[in-house]
Parts: sequence; structure tokens; C-alpha cells
Amino acid sequence: MLDYRKIALVTGALGGIGTAICRQLIQHQYKIIAVLTPSDENREEKWLQTEAIHPQDIRFLAVDINDHQAVIEGIEHALDTEGRIDLLVNNAGITQDSAFKKMSYAQWCAVLDTNLRSLYSITHPVFLRMLAQNDGRIINITSVNGLRGQFGQTNYSAAKAGMIGFTKALALEGARNRVCVNAIAPGYTATPMVNAMKVEVLDGIKQQIPLNRLALPEEIAAAVVFLASDHSGYITGETLSINGGLHMH
Repeated sequence: MLDYRKIALVTGALGGIGTAICRQLIQHQYKIIAVLTPSDENREEKWLQTEAIHPQDIRFLAVDINDHQAVIEGIEHALDTEGRIDLLVNNAGITQDSAFKKMSYAQWCAVLDTNLRSLYSITHPVFLRMLAQNDGRIINITSVNGLRGQFGQTNYSAAKAGMIGFTKALALEGARNRVCVNAIAPGYTATPMVNAMKVEVLDGIKQQIPLNRLALPEEIAAAVVFLASDHSGYITGETLSINGGLHMH
């Protein structure tokens, strides 16, 4: 069993990017509190086996992130059990794409609720503990489409842009207590879901990217590790773009 120095809470932990984040943080001596949806509970054992992650390296927290009270209770229990949380990675997110003229109110709310509104429930109890600790890192995984917009993603782009505003404002509030808050904006990333697209669709996406390839989940995770490290203690309120040149700003 590792001698853990730090505790990280990661939402969307079982996804393509979330898995890479968990794996790299464990390699850097973190213990992970992995937040997953109740419907993903039956995937825990298979995920651990597939990713060759030792059960002692991770604790699962199954909760509906849109259930405010359940989230607060789950995180407070984790805080009481572990004693502290040094790093929070807000990585959970969904898409329900549609041209706005055809988008239903349900589609709008589902994406805004999961990708943006849930940030309050997840971050608030952790932020309070980090202020008391006078130390902490919060990293919000937004998207290139929160910076540039994307046809058919008014809900997703609005939510991801909101995450960037949330990051900047929270960074100002946390700075005095050495709580650094930053965002990472990935471009198209080679997760299992993206790789399942038709070859011609993927080729069309790559042709838009100056580097002519998708990001690797490990590249996004490496940025998380950097922003969580001692080397980034003077960086806060920033959005790190990892998009292969797709959007330069």
C-alpha cells in the first residue's frame, strides 16, 4: 500500500479522460475518490481489472451529481473519512446535441444541469475545506467548444463557457488561501466514444486540426498532473487549451 501524500476527488472518473486522469494521479502518489453515477456502480470491478488499478488506490462514490443533497452528504462523508481533499477535478459532462431550433427544453436542462449546475454541489464543500486548509487545487475540464462555440451544441457550449467564468471568479476568491483554480479546455480527444465514430467522420475532424490528429486522453491527464503539482503554484484563473491548434486565442 502506498504512503499517500494527497487525496484527489475526480468526477466522471470512469470515462476516457477520467480514467487517464485517475491512472496518472495514482502514479503520482494520489489516492482517488472517484465519483460515478449510480448506474455505473456495476462497472467498478471490471474497470479496476481492465485498468489494473489496485482497490486500495481508489474509493468509489456513487451519486447522482444532479442530486444536490446526495452530493453534499457523499462528499462530506468522504471528507470526514479521508480528512482532507487536496485536488478536485470537475470532469463530469454529457452532450445532447441538436440545432437550437430543434433543441428541446429537456435537452437544454440536462446538459446545463450536469455540466454546469452540478459544479456548485460538488465544489462548494470541497472549496470550504480547502480554504480552511489554506491549500488546494481545483481543475475544471471545459472544452474548446466553450471557447469557440459549435453548431448543434448551444447547450454544451454555454455550459462549458460557464465553467470558464466559474473558474476565473473562484480563482479570485481562493487566491488569498492558496487555493488555485484553473481550467483545461481539450479539443477532440481519442476516447473510446470518439474512436467509435465512423472513419470518414473522424477523418473530417482531423482535417480541421492543424496537428492532424486527436488528443490522447493521457495528454489531458498530464496537464491535470502539472496543474496539480508544486510547479504550478503561481498559476490560477487560467484556461489551458489542448486542441492541436484547432482554436487559437
